[in-house]
Amino acid sequence: MLLACVLLSGGCTAAFNADARQASRTVMPTELTTIVAGATGAELAVQASRSLFSHAPAVVLVGEQDESSLADAGSVAVELGVPMLLTAAADGTAAAVREELGRLAPETLIPVGDAATGWAKDHAIKGQEVKPYQGSGLPRLAAAAPLDKLIVLTLDRADAAAATATAKASRAQVLVLKDPDPRSDDEVIKALTGRPATHVMALGSAFGPAERLRNRIATAATGTLLPGGRQVVFPNRRMIALYGHPGDSGLGSLGEQGVDAAVARARKVAGQYAAIDKGLVVPAFEIITTVASSDPGPDGDFSNESTVDHLRPWVDAAGKAGIYVLLDLQPGRTDFLTQAKRYEELLVQPHVGLALDPEWRLAAGQRHMVQIGSVGANEINKTAAWLAELTRSRHLPQKILMLHQFRTDMISGRTGIDTSVDELAVVIHADGFGSASEKMATWDNVRAEAPNQVWWGWKNFYDEDKPTFSPKQTIAIEPSPVFVSYQ
Repeated sequence: MLLACVLLSGGCTAAFNADARQASRTVMPTELTTIVAGATGAELAVQASRSLFSHAPAVVLVGEQDESSLADAGSVAVELGVPMLLTAAADGTAAAVREELGRLAPETLIPVGDAATGWAKDHAIKGQEVKPYQGSGLPRLAAAAPLDKLIVLTLDRADAAAATATAKASRAQVLVLKDPDPRSDDEVIKALTGRPATHVMALGSAFGPAERLRNRIATAATGTLLPGGRQVVFPNRRMIALYGHPGDSGLGSLGEQGVDAAVARARKVAGQYAAIDKGLVVPAFEIITTVASSDPGPDGDFSNESTVDHLRPWVDAAGKAGIYVLLDLQPGRTDFLTQAKRYEELLVQPHVGLALDPEWRLAAGQRHMVQIGSVGANEINKTAAWLAELTRSRHLPQKILMLHQFRTDMISGRTGIDTSVDELAVVIHADGFGSASEKMATWDNVRAEAPNQVWWGWKNFYDEDKPTFSPKQTIAIEPSPVFVSYQ
């Protein structure tokens, strides 16, 4: 081994010659998507090192609790292109660190900080040099083969700092996220756009499971954004919608004007919220797509289904204007899934979601305005599964699945609704009208014993409410509704 003498603050010490034999050896993952997990920062650092390096001539060490030295240690590891490990107090983790050092077979340990220096001196094996970092005089190492075809996702957290430094040292492309879902960050989406087959490694169990992450990455790689940005609907977004049926002023505010005027009106109403809301406000259309009917019609289902051609100008205009669209179903005696499938060619558009209105879902022998309809959780789940698969197969941004409700018996077995589907954001929308006290009573009733992982919507009626809630009053409701519609 050729040695060179470099000047450190403490005098002259040996350093590595820039020799290919002294370069770290990096490892490219074999799987397209790899989740690297660890219960602690020290464990995660060991697993990251094990996943990215087969050998390192030097290893940087820092005490697990020594937060003041983390940044310096990370910089040293990245500069040298070698792993960074945390010296842990826990016996099991300390053994894992020692095992990893044995696997990497470094000639030199570079501790940063007093805690790591003491640990290194106690655990260095025969022939291994301990060279505490003192601000300069780092060994000169040949560059390892960069993992430039690998994208590493990591979280902006202290317990991921060492693993992140190791990833950067491997010369992979490292993306630091605030949230483990890559669809939730426009910059991450931009970095992944056009690279659906890229190898991706994620540091931390929060990113898993691997199949879900791969689907998220495939979506991010399309670069397709929701109105207002990102590919995850909520949180950090509020939608303000006009509700109704195109061309019918009696069914809500949406149909009181033509499509161009409706675009302008939706923007104006949303603007009233944007003026007082600190977050992102997006205008929306909720289009009654199938309209409950007192007449059974040719198919006997008591529902008038709009044609795709009738709806397309509204959906297209909304998309161009940055307006989100919900297709609202009032299915009568047929089921929600059957009707939803009629509008697949509209639902494959990234700015289009689906709303189910159980009030108008009739059982055999029931009639609209005589009985209030209802639906079971099983039918909702079947519809949700179909919509999720449509979204997943096309790598579309997350979609809203909205459930209208003003009485608890409108949805039977509600706690059995699957709200964990990654491709959907499930919103329960409280539709009660009347006085403020009546509306709040409906709100409290609908929210009682609700499923987990749901978002909340609220409807303001221009004519039936006494009085109509102002935007300030609406967003002050607890929890603040993420979707507000006007009928």
